[in-house]
Amino acid sequence: MEHKKLTISSRKFRGDSSVVSVRLPNELISVVDEIATTTGRTRNEIIQKFIEFSVDNLEIK
Repeated sequence: MEHKKLTISSRKFRGDSSVVSVRLPNELISVVDEIATTTGRTRNEIIQKFIEFSVDNLEIK
């Protein structure tokens, strides 16, 4: 499988949204927070980008 990279671009308004709660390991939250700080994005934006990227590149076997 080809390795793809996630590029974080400028914000776009996406319309309606809902709140979803997930439990994540503290180590993963630390990594996400570091990425958020580096990119100037919020934790929420980073997690949303990760999920969008994963859905767009999902392969079910």
